[in-house]
Amino acid sequence: MKQKSLGQIADFDLKLLRIFKTVAESGSFSAAESLLGISSSAISLSMSDLEKRLGMRLCQRGRSGFSLTDEGREILQMSETMLASIENFRLQVNQMHKQLRGEFNIGIINNLVTQPQMRLTNALEKIRVKEPNIHINLTMSTASDIERGLMDGRLHVGALPYNSQISGLHYTSLYDETSYLYCSDKHPLFALLDPLDDNKLAQLEAVVPTCRMTGEMIAIHQQLNCVATASDREGIAFLILTGRLVGFLPDHYAANWVNNGMMRAISPERFVVKSAIALVTRKGRHPNGIVDYFIKALS
Repeated sequence: MKQKSLGQIADFDLKLLRIFKTVAESGSFSAAESLLGISSSAISLSMSDLEKRLGMRLCQRGRSGFSLTDEGREILQMSETMLASIENFRLQVNQMHKQLRGEFNIGIINNLVTQPQMRLTNALEKIRVKEPNIHINLTMSTASDIERGLMDGRLHVGALPYNSQISGLHYTSLYDETSYLYCSDKHPLFALLDPLDDNKLAQLEAVVPTCRMTGEMIAIHQQLNCVATASDREGIAFLILTGRLVGFLPDHYAANWVNNGMMRAISPERFVVKSAIALVTRKGRHPNGIVDYFIKALS
């Protein structure tokens, strides 16, 4: 590749370097797709743009797989140092003040507000009482979107189901959730108290979440006739309430419909799953007084 001098570093260059860093950490374009939220072809185009900007080949990709060149490994190390320095500069400027101030970006999985332990709510309350100069930006989203936000630095912390770990993120259990298989009062099973045999179970039309699931949840859904998908709990509730489908919901989220006679759990002694909700941060993050205070407030 033709040698060239690099001019002024622009925001576009930083974006390309962040994409390159994610690809290198993931080990392939396809593995980086879900974290970056863009297609492999878009990642490939960004990598080509970066190589043209730098005037050197950064990686080999093809049938033999993905690997960094010697120049790519050096650029990765330098870009990690530079990106970390930018983040550290921002944090140090914010922490020059006697009081904590600045933005606190938190991503939370949908429908946790009905969780009775209220640990997240209480911790956010403590931040507002003690440090009124902190601007809280709370985003309700899916688990995969929250993980991407943590990896690319848009989010400081996240709260999501602890189904499986992603390399580069740190998970701390907050509390357990109990989920049951629900149907609505419009569903034929609502008034049927007899236990389901395997044949009826295999014909039971169900909605399955598109997020990563535990092995236990995957095994249960494989016993059902999964004919629909939903990205979050609210979507699952919508489809259950049609009266045509069944699906799993946390008991605290389904409680309002259950108490109003609009839903009931199907064979709760058989179809019950316990899972953890975790507080998630990025591994190797720079010290951040706001994040540290929030984590302390949770305990």
